[in-house]
Amino acid sequence: MADETLINDPQGGLPRLAEIMRRLRAPEGGCPWDIEQDFDTIAPYTIEEAYEVADAIARRDWDGLRGELGDLLFQAVYHAQMASEAGHFTLDDVVRAISDKMITRHPHVFGDTQINSADAQTQAWEVMKARERAARAQTGVLDDVPLALPALMRALKLQNRAARVGFDWPEIGQVVDKIAEEARELAEARESLSPGEIAEEYGDLLFVMANLGRHLKIDPETALRAANDKFTRRFRSVEAALLAQGRSPSESTLEEMDALWDAAKAAEKRTAPDKS
Repeated sequence: MADETLINDPQGGLPRLAEIMRRLRAPEGGCPWDIEQDFDTIAPYTIEEAYEVADAIARRDWDGLRGELGDLLFQAVYHAQMASEAGHFTLDDVVRAISDKMITRHPHVFGDTQINSADAQTQAWEVMKARERAARAQTGVLDDVPLALPALMRALKLQNRAARVGFDWPEIGQVVDKIAEEARELAEARESLSPGEIAEEYGDLLFVMANLGRHLKIDPETALRAANDKFTRRFRSVEAALLAQGRSPSESTLEEMDALWDAAKAAEKRTAPDKS
């Protein structure tokens, strides 16, 4: 593809992007930085771009989402180009494989199977994924839960997998009781255990908290992200109130900041929309 066509073709779509990626990686005339990269060095960027997509959605920034989706698509093209150079597969193989997978996993759309609810589709999806794992000689229930997932997200996936084969607390009260037990063990660990053992107890508590979210049908990652946003918003209110007094947090006492925090919290409740 000539440079003029590559640069001035707004209708080039995915083939244009693939050619741009090929040129960036070309040993002769390519970009030195891009040429030096491999799967391991690019993977963190891929994860980061996925989070930036999620961030744009959370902020309802639709123009930003368009750009972030492009960045994430470029990551897929990047990995496919490196795989093609190594003789593993091509971008066409990637597109073909996901297309085939979506058709296979949606026989109620592309075939004659009848599935009438989202729950039924989820169950059918899991059955098909189990067959695929078996075909790959992954017979364990937890075999293909990715290690690189964020810890809370992976905890949720592990628990969901175990629950589908009956390894789960039947009542939410039992989960709450387990949280109390783990919290007591953590408190006791502070007095008698090593730092590593304390960290282990803390991890156990987080794991059960993720399980409580699952039983409540709350995504732990989303809930914690919202809590982070709330903390940020209220602490900025504290900072703004102190700035109006000509002070900073480091120049204030904990009691003063607590009082301003409570004021920010009360102000949020007053301005919250009435959902009654």
